[in-house]
Amino acid sequence: MLAAVRSAALVGIDAYAVTVEVDAAPGLPQFAIVGLPAGAVKESRERVGAALANAGFSLPPRRITVNLAPADTRKEGTGFDLPIALGILVSTGQLAAACLDGVMAVGELGLDGTLRAVRGALSVAMLARATGQKALIVPPANLAEAGLVGGVSLSAPVALHPLVSQLRDGALRESAPPARLVIPEDVDDLSDVAGQEAAKRALEIAAAGGHNALLTGPPGAGKTMLARRLPGILPALSEREALEVTAVHSVAGTLASGCALVRRGPFRAPHHTISDAGLIGGGNPPRPGEVSLAHHGVLFLDEVLEFRRHVLEALRQPLEDGHVVIARAANSVAFPARFLLVGAMNPCPCGYAGDANRTCVCAAGDITRYRARLSGPLIDRIDIRVEVRAVAVGSLAAARTAERSRAVRERVDAARLLQRTRYHSLYRVECNARAPGRWLDARGGLADDGHRLLVKAAERGALTARGYHRTLRVARTIADLDADHSIRAPHIAEALRFRLGTGSESEPRAPSLVPA
Repeated sequence: MLAAVRSAALVGIDAYAVTVEVDAAPGLPQFAIVGLPAGAVKESRERVGAALANAGFSLPPRRITVNLAPADTRKEGTGFDLPIALGILVSTGQLAAACLDGVMAVGELGLDGTLRAVRGALSVAMLARATGQKALIVPPANLAEAGLVGGVSLSAPVALHPLVSQLRDGALRESAPPARLVIPEDVDDLSDVAGQEAAKRALEIAAAGGHNALLTGPPGAGKTMLARRLPGILPALSEREALEVTAVHSVAGTLASGCALVRRGPFRAPHHTISDAGLIGGGNPPRPGEVSLAHHGVLFLDEVLEFRRHVLEALRQPLEDGHVVIARAANSVAFPARFLLVGAMNPCPCGYAGDANRTCVCAAGDITRYRARLSGPLIDRIDIRVEVRAVAVGSLAAARTAERSRAVRERVDAARLLQRTRYHSLYRVECNARAPGRWLDARGGLADDGHRLLVKAAERGALTARGYHRTLRVARTIADLDADHSIRAPHIAEALRFRLGTGSESEPRAPSLVPA
């Protein structure tokens, strides 16, 4: 008897339909799985056999063949355990085929028949809704994320035996997703940082416009402390963005247990010894790297010059395109990677070049070679560069009266609202950092005095063609923070100050660049 059970597999963060065909024919006892199964799928034979026996079902001595269709794509993961078990029950006459009409199933089986979590349940639920399935069977641990997708009935039995009993009775029990977890406010607040007004201003602009930033300063100046407070001033994710982030972390297996929707942009801070595959993504099958895990969030590279050169250079394509394509001989997989890059570095190998309180012991050539680890094309993609100076110990108490993250986030939210309204007709452009440069030139509200200052900086060789438009985008963000519809000379001046990395604690707004 032939049985067919609907299931799903993953390519990148997307799911595609797989039909699990099971044939139990007379002959010598055999259990074969075909259809390009990977190692974990082949091991389903042992898990499914033990689960059926321990759940009280029989596995007749027949020639059992399992085909995973389409058979020309490689199948990964343990999610086929449940549909294979159901297919065997149907093909051996222990379950009626009509019980599985309109039902899709995924899940790993324990040897005692319990259902265990699988990766990518959110993507599978989206596929079930798109293909018009009446019900989707998932493990209980995946119910919260699958429940984010409406339009499909969910069932999350704890084990194989109660599931089969429900199917036999024709009353598959619908499981209600748990209430969404309330994520507490970030405990890291900008008010904890004493001084550093220029750096705080830079982070506010970066958050408001989605701009990349580089913090340079001596050890202990507070670069890492500042970067870790950036997520607290980022706007909350939209429903679409939250689903994308949740799907990436679900596929990667990094979604917290019982967590439903990820409402805040992630913060990823990989160690400088990371490989290019760990940062960009890779492996066999390809898995998302840190750039994708930071999708719609922050990728923080502490001690950025200690990262290997080829690892840093791999960031250039995702910074421009907002996604990563990992090519393999069999196929190519795309992962989203639209993140805000924040780097932190020392000004020299010893860390104290330009420090008023410590003497730098590095030779000029050593400093040049050290800073050259960050290539020109990569640094050209960093919109905001700010010097973070050491704070005097006596001024640390000033943090008690510093502005809190909540107040900064309100200004950021207001600026983002202006940008969403401005770019509503442009596809997938939600902030100034992603706006087309020529569009901003023509319709971005660039005033005459601002245009003259920007052209003057370009003529002096201070800006590349890319730098021209990136400066314009930063200036547009500064104008949005000021609720100004026009980009004026002071906005351009401040953007140039941050672009050229000449901002200081005493000159955060750079009025000296405004022509008289």
